[in-house]
Amino acid sequence: MTERPLQLLSGPTPERRDAARNREALLEAARAMVEQCGVDAVTMDAVAAAAGVGKGTVFRRFESRAGLMAALLDFREREFQTSVLRGPPPLGPGAPPLDRLLAFGEGRLRYNLEAAQLIGAAGRAGRRSAGVASFSAQHIAFLLRSLDVGGDVGYLAAALLAPLENVVLDDPATLADYPLERSISGWADLVRRVVGRVGDADTGSLARD
Repeated sequence: MTERPLQLLSGPTPERRDAARNREALLEAARAMVEQCGVDAVTMDAVAAAAGVGKGTVFRRFESRAGLMAALLDFREREFQTSVLRGPPPLGPGAPPLDRLLAFGEGRLRYNLEAAQLIGAAGRAGRRSAGVASFSAQHIAFLLRSLDVGGDVGYLAAALLAPLENVVLDDPATLADYPLERSISGWADLVRRVVGRVGDADTGSLARD
């Protein structure tokens, strides 16, 4: 089965080459700061200094810290979607559809855990767009059809997507009852029940450290 082309999350509005370079430098600096020090350490002054530009440039590009966090979320989302469409298997093309589906669920859950604080810092601007949900639902539906799953595949795809997008993994109480590996394992079990593959051996790194 040929996968219908999926549309990547829209990138930033076209801009001058120097402005685009500044934007990329600021986003790379912000991402490195998040990875090294956490979201709370990211300030407009710190990002400007790390990128070697003036503070005013950061405000002109993103308007506020929340705007910067939202742009960083979009930047990382486009990277994730690109890895689904063109990255190495099993997340990317080339692996059996069940392996790809399980890898997508694990990847999405891990991404959401890493992005949870960013989403909070971005506020209203950090809410998931309809485009993100549409991309994920279309991809899951394609893989379900590749597995010869019958019935209302669109509804099944939406049902499988819900626990990936709605679980709040940064809440300590939630993590105590549903640590990440339990969520990954539980989603893999749900997928196997939907596709009729209960009892199949675990694939890849699913439910393992």
